[in-house]
Amino acid sequence: MTLLPSFQPGLHALVVGATGGIGSAFASLLDADPQVASVTRWSRSSGVDLTQPDSIAAAAAALPAAPDLVFIATGVLHGDGLAPEKANAQLSADALTTAFAVNAIGPALVARAVLPLMPRGRKTVLAALSARVGSISDNRLGGWHSYRAAKAALNQLLHTMAIEQARRNPEQVVLALHPGTVDSGLSKPFQKGVPTLFTPDTSARHLLAVIDAATPAQSGQLLDWQGIVIPF
Repeated sequence: MTLLPSFQPGLHALVVGATGGIGSAFASLLDADPQVASVTRWSRSSGVDLTQPDSIAAAAAALPAAPDLVFIATGVLHGDGLAPEKANAQLSADALTTAFAVNAIGPALVARAVLPLMPRGRKTVLAALSARVGSISDNRLGGWHSYRAAKAALNQLLHTMAIEQARRNPEQVVLALHPGTVDSGLSKPFQKGVPTLFTPDTSARHLLAVIDAATPAQSGQLLDWQGIVIPF
């Protein structure tokens, strides 16, 4: 049974960040879906580095088929020299640069490269993982300055791209998606006290359901894992 009945049969999918927790689960579900003809996986191990625009352009030029569904599952919250800020004094240029490069600029450059390749005349979707903490109106706790700002930038970039794509490809949907808290490397240090922790497979199934239900009227929005709009 397909998880994507609103798409035409034989769809081609592209998963960016396909070795991460959510990306890997998403790609595996697509592989098993009878509606899906092919799944292309991009990751650093496949030679695609979102901080290197030339690698994105080269990979887009080498796609085996025009993608009907593009899912961008990349993101960084912590790592070498990078941790969520707890105070204004912890802001650094390096952290901001890294957060924006991976969480906003990279996905936007992927969208720039693949949106013109996506078919017209039928439903197509480009969706990127964002986060509720990227909502300015929802920010009541502060902290996590770099990550919040980068995800807010991603939301604005996708919203702006969606406006143009509505003219160029009216049946296309561009989405930012909040997956909830997922048991992955990104959230691992911050899971204490989380009331609901999703497995990557459960999260991927939620997001596929949101993507399948999405319509062009929702293009440019930030939706949570239940399909509920999160105000910017």
